[in-house]
Amino acid sequence: MIKTLFFEFGEIRVFKNFVVVVMKEGITVKPEYNNDLVAISEKYFTKRPFGYITYRKNSYSVDPLVYIETSKIDNLIGFAVVSSDGLKLSNLELERRFFTKPFKHFSNLDDAKDWINSLINENTSEI
Repeated sequence: MIKTLFFEFGEIRVFKNFVVVVMKEGITVKPEYNNDLVAISEKYFTKRPFGYITYRKNSYSVDPLVYIETSKIDNLIGFAVVSSDGLKLSNLELERRFFTKPFKHFSNLDDAKDWINSLINENTSEI
């Protein structure tokens, strides 16, 4: 891990190829939170691809419009959702409709990291 950053909405752990985000209990994820993600992408992933992993340990809601803004981050190549089976898959399907890049659900964090790293490797080999 490179760094852990703390925000009003939760924490973002920055790794070599991705970020792992844990949102605070009860919040609503809003499109303006993307400003922090853009700043992180510019500081830690300058001119190279990275992935986003949301580790849904807590219960919170997401404004689906956030995904429209997140999709606009050029070097973001994939979005992984890690959650227990308790999360309704119908919610994920709705969220997926607003995101224009690879989007996948996982039941454990290691599988999500592996998937993001494979996307990075595919993207890097195409350059």
